[in-house]
Amino acid sequence: MIDDGDGDGEAATAASGARAAAGAGARAAETAAEDDSARRGGKGWLHCLLAGAVFVVCMAGTTLPTPLYPLYQEKFGFSELTVTVVYAVYAFGVIGVLLLAGNASDTIGRRPALLWGLGFAAASAVCFLSASALGWLYAGRLFSGLSAGLFTGAATAYVMELAPPGGASRATFVATAANMGGLGCGPLLAGLLAEYAAEPLLLPFAVHLALVAVSALVLLRLPETVREPRSLTAVRPQRPALPPQVRAVFVPAAIASFVGFALFGVFTSVSPAFLARYLDVDNHAVSGLVVALAFFASTAGQLAVTRVGVARSLPLGCAVLFAGLLLLAGALYADLLVLVVLAALVGGTGQGLAFRAALSAVAQAAPADHRAAVISTLFVVAYTGISVPVIGVGLLADPLGLEGAGLVFIATMLLLIVPAAGYLLRRPVRQD
Repeated sequence: MIDDGDGDGEAATAASGARAAAGAGARAAETAAEDDSARRGGKGWLHCLLAGAVFVVCMAGTTLPTPLYPLYQEKFGFSELTVTVVYAVYAFGVIGVLLLAGNASDTIGRRPALLWGLGFAAASAVCFLSASALGWLYAGRLFSGLSAGLFTGAATAYVMELAPPGGASRATFVATAANMGGLGCGPLLAGLLAEYAAEPLLLPFAVHLALVAVSALVLLRLPETVREPRSLTAVRPQRPALPPQVRAVFVPAAIASFVGFALFGVFTSVSPAFLARYLDVDNHAVSGLVVALAFFASTAGQLAVTRVGVARSLPLGCAVLFAGLLLLAGALYADLLVLVVLAALVGGTGQGLAFRAALSAVAQAAPADHRAAVISTLFVVAYTGISVPVIGVGLLADPLGLEGAGLVFIATMLLLIVPAAGYLLRRPVRQD
């Protein structure tokens, strides 16, 4: 006879063991999943940082010639107007890409678009290495603009897409630091090499060309993030757009962006000549550092928007830009290096605050089906600021001198930024 009590006990024991085994198995599976997630997260951050490094290399190439312009003037004997036109050709290249192929990476994939960007960066370096006449400088700056135009949007999206889940905020920091930090590294690297190494007009571009080659190899090892890339023939021009509901915030945001980029344009085109001619600063490393400080300060300003908030950052950025312009006016009037440095730091911070807040405010106000086109329009206005006013300074430099031309530029920018700031204080942008 079978004892039912014993059978029930055995069944209970077996069930208990099964539950324990199941629990242990679940815990083991959970631990394995956590380990796998940690590995994927670590790999995601590695990919994100590598993409950020490639971003730095490309953007550094766009500002690499900045401390070298006085040397090119001495070599080819051209005027300040020519310097500003050579510089501005870069902006025309960026605007052309934004209008004709601004959404290329969404279509053909991030990696192919970025590889094209690196190709243009390499072509720019080759032009500067071959520069035996002025035409090579124009070509080099044009290729540099095409490179930046492809990279600015595509690399930002790529860095953020490669980050692991939950890492959007950190990825935004990586993309922002890579973009503006790269722009700052260009004049710093070129200035150091030009001052303390041989062949000042060759070595910076040879080093950059090598970095571009390494970056291409790194990019080929990174994964694609666009799921269904299409052929290049599917790319369509990105027409600027300005729907009625965006215009109220777009106009002051665009003015702030225009002034901020114009300030950068003047710093990166004619400040080395001003430092050499009026302050007797012939050290290329110092002139490169002064320009780099403006870009590094812009990075800090952009990062501060997260804490300050978009609604307050836009008028605050205008106010800080105003202070930076006044400091620059004081530097031009008094010929003081300390004021030039302060103008770079304060003006750069104001540009960073104003531009990131402008971008956020405009994107927030735009309808979803026109958002990309509206953002493209803002970038076109901003890059117009980095070209047209700079050429104006070059035109006025001969009759008025660099100091006089700079003061006219500052007065014009102040006339733009003051009413924009006043409007934003009366009608602050909404923040969702």
